[in-house]
Amino acid sequence: MRKTWLIFSQAVTVAVAVLFVVATLKPEWLQRRAASGLPTGISINAVAPPVVDGPASTSPHSYASAAKRATPAVVSITASKAPGRNPHASDPWFQFFFGDGARGMQQEPQIGLGSGVIVSAEGYLLTNNHVIEGADEIEVQLADGRRARAKVIGTDPETDVAVLRIALDKLPVITFGSIDALQVGDVVLAIGNPFGVGQTVTSGIVSALGRNQLGINTFENFIQTDAAINPGNSGGALVDASGNLLGINTAIYSRSGGSLGIGFAIPVSTAQQVLEGLVKEGQVRRGWIGVEPRDLTPEIAETFNLPIKEGVLITGVLQDGPASAGGIRPGDVVTKVAGTPVTNTSQLLSAVAGLKPQTPAVISVQRGAKALELQVVVAQRPRTPLRRER
Repeated sequence: MRKTWLIFSQAVTVAVAVLFVVATLKPEWLQRRAASGLPTGISINAVAPPVVDGPASTSPHSYASAAKRATPAVVSITASKAPGRNPHASDPWFQFFFGDGARGMQQEPQIGLGSGVIVSAEGYLLTNNHVIEGADEIEVQLADGRRARAKVIGTDPETDVAVLRIALDKLPVITFGSIDALQVGDVVLAIGNPFGVGQTVTSGIVSALGRNQLGINTFENFIQTDAAINPGNSGGALVDASGNLLGINTAIYSRSGGSLGIGFAIPVSTAQQVLEGLVKEGQVRRGWIGVEPRDLTPEIAETFNLPIKEGVLITGVLQDGPASAGGIRPGDVVTKVAGTPVTNTSQLLSAVAGLKPQTPAVISVQRGAKALELQVVVAQRPRTPLRRER
């Protein structure tokens, strides 16, 4: 009996050892064996294999169709500036070391890379002003490989938007999206030419809307996104999950020069307004009333015993300007512009800029304990180009 038990235990030990070896080296043998005993239609795979349906995936998590629709209209822009004469060329000591050839020595040409978006079959493109600012020659390369020199139709430094035009036929054109329907959390794609590596698509969500007071432009109403935006993406497209244009990528917050997940795009509504103004009139007409504004803080409101907590304090009024003629005084707090509430300086500037020049508008102000509605005839805002570091 003892001998029989010993043989049995040894057999079990060997069987377990064989099972361990097979499970380790040939697990598919066991899977096939187990699968044979499963009911028809049940798979042993924990994760279903990817489904491929034609050239674009039908997976709900794929944005291939949006990218395919938008990328042909996004272009790469090379802006070059002619080399200048070496500033030391006329220095006697410089000439002593380099001889007469020093007079003809030139600096290296400056070349900048960026992106743009074709928005019209007539060849009009949107990009950033800082991409092409100061350039002597601008070359555009399409996604299909075609190249063309671009003409500057106009620029608007206060929104950092520029309009270019190229003379090519059969141009792909992007479709404008609806900025009013955009919400925080919506999926967006950023398309451009980062670092000059070639057309690139990145994805993310809308992180915030109406970002202002960043000190980037005069008029700020940015879409913030975490879709990767890097140098070279400037002027490129921010599109929705259907491939419609939502904004023009313009800036990033970064300590290293690369993406940290905080990027900003100019809303398509602003870009479209600039496009129409520059193409039709050669300029963007904006309203102006001639005041010096400042954000109203709780401390200031308490000091002046104001019954309101939000608004824009007027610290100065231009003599004989529209606001002065309309009765606005220093110390007034603007609460509404043509019925639109304003709570900070950026909102005031944008609301006034949106008014049509040479037309009257009602400005609601708080003067001490009194709420007043003053009628101001809006003037056209003087153009004051921004100085921007390249």
